[in-house]
Amino acid sequence: MIADTFGRVHDYLRISLTDNCNFRCFYCMPEEEYDFTPVSRLMQTAEIIKLAEIFVANGVKKIRLTGGEPLVRKDAAQIISALGKLPVELVMTTNGTRIAEMLPVLKEAGIKSINISLDTLQPEKFFMITRRDVFHQVRSNIELLLQHKIKVKINMVVMKGLNDNEINDFIAWTKHNPIQVRFIEFMPFSGNKWTSNQMFSLEEILALVEKDFTVLPVKGEPNDTAKHFMIPGHEGSFAIISTMTHPFCSTCNRMRLTADGKLKNCLFSDTETDLLTALRKNEDVLPLIKSAIWSKKEALGGQLASDFEKIDATTIQNRSMITIGG
Repeated sequence: MIADTFGRVHDYLRISLTDNCNFRCFYCMPEEEYDFTPVSRLMQTAEIIKLAEIFVANGVKKIRLTGGEPLVRKDAAQIISALGKLPVELVMTTNGTRIAEMLPVLKEAGIKSINISLDTLQPEKFFMITRRDVFHQVRSNIELLLQHKIKVKINMVVMKGLNDNEINDFIAWTKHNPIQVRFIEFMPFSGNKWTSNQMFSLEEILALVEKDFTVLPVKGEPNDTAKHFMIPGHEGSFAIISTMTHPFCSTCNRMRLTADGKLKNCLFSDTETDLLTALRKNEDVLPLIKSAIWSKKEALGGQLASDFEKIDATTIQNRSMITIGG
């Protein structure tokens, strides 16, 4: 069991397979010419499997693969197949571009739920946000997942003045589709030029949805990051991840392993623990893991103010989102 000083048991591991991505979303990776981590500094396939086995042996029940874009990694299929053999729930967050070609591997590994990052339903705006013209490919792959009975969650980062006017379009999408749309409050990371006036809050999202729909709250699961809602008559549902206005730190059970083998005990932590170097020296990494989680701060990495309007993003010591792992 891996726990912190606040009694929170950590049984959910997010593993970033790469900081590489075939998109260039400005809020995640601001520069088009981004210097990706050299392959030699990334966790290799056997190292990912070894670390995952250590975490699972010490209580981890769920692993989420992230990136960058996890499916652009050349050995992604090998990694997914190996992790699928562990006694753990395996899930993934992806931009959806490579679903069709990877679908047999995903199904064989037992992946039953996939989160797709999609911030707009408008092809022109999609190109503006991602700098890539593949909107229809992503939409087609979402339909493919649904046809194969794989649960789909849509991650939509809401940014005021950019896509907040599409919130009810996403809600309408859930009418005849068994998807869950997850509206995510815009969060500050290194280089994404976050300011509080760009953020669209949980209260604002709900107020907008309730103008056109009847909204009913749904009881969530333990350790949920999202607040869940349903609309009578809709096949799908929606949720709101309110990290900035209503954080869920008190029940957090998450650990993050970056693509270069650093353990972060919080998305906003200003410290990291180097597991990869220790592993390559044949050292015991378990004490490092337990020490890192034991030192976890009570909320928001100890860096962010509880009032999001008072946050100065330029003072935050952290990585960009793409190098942490989505």
